[in-house]
Amino acid sequence: MKIQKDYRPLGCAECAGGAGLEFDFTMAFQPIVNTTTKNIFAYEALVRGLNNESAGQVFENVNDSNRYRFDQSCRTKAIKLAAHLGCQAFLSINFMPNAVYRPELCIRTTIEAAETFGFPISQIIFEITEGEKVEDITHVREIVQYYKAKGFKTAIDDFGAGYAGLNLLAELQTDIIKLDMALIRGIDQNKSRQAIVKGILQVCKELSITTIAEGVETYEELAILQTFGIELFQGYYFAKPAFQSLVAVSPSAFEIP
Repeated sequence: MKIQKDYRPLGCAECAGGAGLEFDFTMAFQPIVNTTTKNIFAYEALVRGLNNESAGQVFENVNDSNRYRFDQSCRTKAIKLAAHLGCQAFLSINFMPNAVYRPELCIRTTIEAAETFGFPISQIIFEITEGEKVEDITHVREIVQYYKAKGFKTAIDDFGAGYAGLNLLAELQTDIIKLDMALIRGIDQNKSRQAIVKGILQVCKELSITTIAEGVETYEELAILQTFGIELFQGYYFAKPAFQSLVAVSPSAFEIP
């Protein structure tokens, strides 16, 4: 039996309420910090169940028939909640590239949500998630170009792992890449990872792409990455995701232990 996909344009209110989905969810927010200016650069919106269930449990309900609606609902819920919480930093939202069938149509709900809840488009970052293999790179390139033209920032998540590699970067050239935690873990003791990260940073420098190191858990990882010139970091060393709230970062996280 062929699965019917519902691509009917959705309104902001519909998406905020999870219309068309047989499950509901909310968001947690994890800060991305700038260790040079010692402030919060952005908050990444992360899917959670209504009782703080993990993203994995929520994604068990996502399939080909509701992927588009889920993607649209994620965007609207993230913007609505971030605006309600008074987010002044960038808001980073993951999107599923294979759920976007026409960028000019799919972005309408996002723009409507930004206008409805008073959140500036210029403060929204769209992250291409690594969880799905990009089926049509030309299509995704068009999405990235269209979003950038509309004033959104774009990013490749989990760069250096799974499907997110140099070929994807060459094709898309997003504003930002986020180095995968697999590269970051124990990098202070791993010369191979250090060499790989330095190489990626050189490419990003030549392409004027900003780099974020995600999954930082220790001061030693942070310290060596700072010597490479990285300023933006995300990870448990600074703060865990906060359920339906914007967590502050302790000043001690910026100090040498």
